[in-house]
Amino acid sequence: MKNIKRTILFLFLILPGISILWSQPVSEHGNLSVKGTKIVDQHGKEIMLQGVSYGWHNFWPRFYNRESVKWLAGDWNCNVVRAAMGVEPGRGYLQSPEWSTQKIEEVIEGAIECGIYVIIDWHSHGIQTEAAKGFFAGMAEKYGSYPNIIYEIFNEPVNDPWEKVKAYSIDVIKVIREYDPDNIILVGSPHWDQDLHIVAEDPIPGYANLMYTLHFYAAGHDKSLRDRADKALKAGIPIFVSESAGMNYDGDGPLDYEKWDQWIAWMKKNRIGWVTWSISDKNESCSMLKTSASSTGNWTESDLKESGIKTRELLRASDPAKF
Repeated sequence: MKNIKRTILFLFLILPGISILWSQPVSEHGNLSVKGTKIVDQHGKEIMLQGVSYGWHNFWPRFYNRESVKWLAGDWNCNVVRAAMGVEPGRGYLQSPEWSTQKIEEVIEGAIECGIYVIIDWHSHGIQTEAAKGFFAGMAEKYGSYPNIIYEIFNEPVNDPWEKVKAYSIDVIKVIREYDPDNIILVGSPHWDQDLHIVAEDPIPGYANLMYTLHFYAAGHDKSLRDRADKALKAGIPIFVSESAGMNYDGDGPLDYEKWDQWIAWMKKNRIGWVTWSISDKNESCSMLKTSASSTGNWTESDLKESGIKTRELLRASDPAKF
């Protein structure tokens, strides 16, 4: 009986670690690249990234740690997380560059340690060219040799037209490629990442492994946005959904499960990777955690809001072998 109890206790202690060891997407898939409109791994096999985005680092820094990343990889079955570095607001990168970089690096290094992919997100709504070039030069020089890394160089262009966004993106891409020749770069599209039809008419030439971002909030964005994205796909524009959720586009209000499931089905059909917003505890429906949630993971269902429960269910239902 004592031996049985010891065995049970041993398994209880090591199972969380085993769950992470069993889901090491980077060990299996290695360097990612873009082929046509799809992401493929080092073997040329299509891979569908699925995970969550942290909230703005300057508003919810307590979640930016390696332990929470490991929990999301092991318990939520994420194969990618997104580190959303706020740029303009208080305590953002422009005001506190060293502290901001440290918070982002905690998530990056947590992802590297547990073998998942990580999106380094310049979470800005306006163009900040010189600051972005300096930040991404540092990130690419330090982490560009790791296959885990994906760069998102502009969260959501709001008022800037594609001509300016395109010029900015080329400037930042050039800096990244000086240090990192091949990891995927995500480029923002105008009007909160929705005007992919404009991008399709004038994509960035001369660079491989670029994708363009689409953001949706299911209760507020319907079939017309998917139709626009379908036209971009037909034109050969690779799309990545780097931010999404089930409520209205202001991040609040009730979840529309039917419309959210329609978006999930569309992304599965087109093998489009997706990330849900966000790991934070703000009083809004798109923040997936309650204030009771610890900073380092180990969350029970009672710590999760409705969106967190749904997102975790979607991720845990995914078969890692079919990513």
